[in-house]
Amino acid sequence: MPSQPPPPSPTHLLRSHAAPVNAVHFSDDNERLYSGDASGLVVVTSTRTLRALASWKAHVDGILGVQEWNEQILTHGRDNKLHVWERIQDSYPMLGDSAVGLDLPTPKLCYSMDVNALNYCRFSLLPVTDESTSKQSALIALPNLVESSLADIWQLPERQRLHAAIGKAGATSAAVDGRGPNSIEGIIMSMHLFLMPHPHLSERSQLRLMCAYENGSVTMWANTRTDKETSVEGVGWDSLWSAKLHVESVMAMAVSKDNRIALTVSADHLIGQYDIQAAENLELKDTACKPHRTKVPGNGAVAIRDDGKVCAVGGWDGKIRLYSVKTLKPLGTLDYHKKNCQSLAFARSSSLRSGAAGTTSRSAEDSEDEMTDEEKEERCRWLAAGGYDHRVSIWALIDFQSKS
Repeated sequence: MPSQPPPPSPTHLLRSHAAPVNAVHFSDDNERLYSGDASGLVVVTSTRTLRALASWKAHVDGILGVQEWNEQILTHGRDNKLHVWERIQDSYPMLGDSAVGLDLPTPKLCYSMDVNALNYCRFSLLPVTDESTSKQSALIALPNLVESSLADIWQLPERQRLHAAIGKAGATSAAVDGRGPNSIEGIIMSMHLFLMPHPHLSERSQLRLMCAYENGSVTMWANTRTDKETSVEGVGWDSLWSAKLHVESVMAMAVSKDNRIALTVSADHLIGQYDIQAAENLELKDTACKPHRTKVPGNGAVAIRDDGKVCAVGGWDGKIRLYSVKTLKPLGTLDYHKKNCQSLAFARSSSLRSGAAGTTSRSAEDSEDEMTDEEKEERCRWLAAGGYDHRVSIWALIDFQSKS
C-alpha cells in the first residue's frame, strides 16, 4: 500500500503585520489580497509579486472586516467605524519583499459611518446594480446601532438606513445589548445579506438576512412587505426558520456563492450545515439543518470555495481543516499556524481575467511579471489564512474534483 505524502507547506507567507490577523479577502479579479489585523492596520498585497501595494492604519482598534467593492475598499473596525476608501491603482515594484515598506501610499478616505462593533460581527455587503440606469450601489447589513441582537440594513454610498431593528417585531420587550431576559438568542455574531426569488411575485426578488447568534442558533429573516422599500422597528421582516445546532456561540458563518448552503462553527466540536432552500419546507426542515460532529473542538473561521464543493475551517489550534461541503467528509489538514487561525478566504474561482487587464496599469518593465494561464489557474485555487501569529499563509490547493 503506497505511503501517504507528507503534509503540504504554505506556498507563500506574508509577514506584513505585527499584530494578530483578523480578516483576509481576495479581490474579485484575484489581483489583490487584503488583510487586516488587531491593531487596525490594513495591508493590500499584490498576488502577482506578493509585495505590499498599500499599508495604512485604517482604524484605531482591531479590524473586523475588509472588502473591495466598486473601485473602493470597505474597512470595519472595533472602533465603531466603517470607512470607505478609494482603491489605490495597482503598481508592481521590482524590488523588496512581502514585508511592508516605509513609503507605501495611503488610500484616500471617501466617507465614514458610525456603527455598533460590540458584537465582533463584521458587515455583510450586497452589491446592487440598477438595470435601468446601470447605477451601482450596495446594501450593507450591520448590527443595530443600539441593540446588538438586532440588525440594520443601509444603502451605500447614500448612507441611508433602509431597514432598522430587524428581529425586533414580535419581541415582548427590548433587551440591552442582547443580554435582556427576553433576548433568548443573544447578540448577533455573524450575518449574511442576499437576494432570493420572491416566492409569490416572479418579477421581484426578496431580501433575506441570515443571522447567527450568541446562543448557537441561526435564523433566516425575510422582508415580506411589498408595499414599502423601508421599514422600522423590524416591521415587515419575518422569521422563515430558525435552528439551534451549537451548544456554544457561533464564532463564524459562511454561505456558498449561490446562497444554497451555509456552514457555522463554534467553540464546540460541531460544524452546522444548513440547506437554505430545504429549510423553508416544513417537511424537510429536520434534515435541512443538521450538525456534523468532528474530533476537534474550538473553531473560529470558516470559508466556502466559489464552486460550493470545498470548505475550510480554521481551528483554535492553528490548523486548517478541509472538508467536502456536501458530505463534510475530511479532505485534508493544513498545518502551519501554531495558535488560532481566525480568518480564511478562498481566491475567486470565476476570476475576471479579461477585466483584470483593464483595471491595472502596467509598464513595459513589469512585463516579466505577466502570468501564464497555468499560473492564473493555480492562483484561483489559493486559500489565504490569517493567524494569531501575525502571519498570512497562502496555500495552493489541489483540484479536489480531478483527484476524486
